[in-house]
Amino acid sequence: MSNVSMTVNGKAVSGEVEGRTLLSDFLRENLHLTGTHIGCDTSQCGACNVDVDGKMIKSCTMLALEADGGDVTTIEGMANEDGSLGVIQAAFQEHHGLQCGFCTPGMVMSASALLAENANPSEAEIRKHLDGNICRCTGYHNIVKSIQAAASALS
Repeated sequence: MSNVSMTVNGKAVSGEVEGRTLLSDFLRENLHLTGTHIGCDTSQCGACNVDVDGKMIKSCTMLALEADGGDVTTIEGMANEDGSLGVIQAAFQEHHGLQCGFCTPGMVMSASALLAENANPSEAEIRKHLDGNICRCTGYHNIVKSIQAAASALS
């Protein structure tokens, strides 16, 4: 077992993990941050996306020890300080960018990364950026509309 320490959603956290513990498992099991969903365990679906040191990471492909000392933001960290929905989350709700909700955390995290790089992405740019995220319900139309609405609200 090894000790791991990092900042998650602005708070210092630590825990004891096996060397093979995935970041997604550390977040869900050790920290009880269950918004990071596990949809495939093979880096295909994007439901487990989190931000690690400013980069979007599929947390099912990163060991917790690799994030040691890092700054991690999960879907829980996307909310406002009072617990209300953040801008991107609210846009997904308002524009029906979710259906079952399983892929939504990863979509919101991907949208956040995109909007940090490109404040006004085109529909084609949004669709290209979401290439690593799978939604089995909505057909992506409302997800794209939600990200466009979030971009407008943030600018």
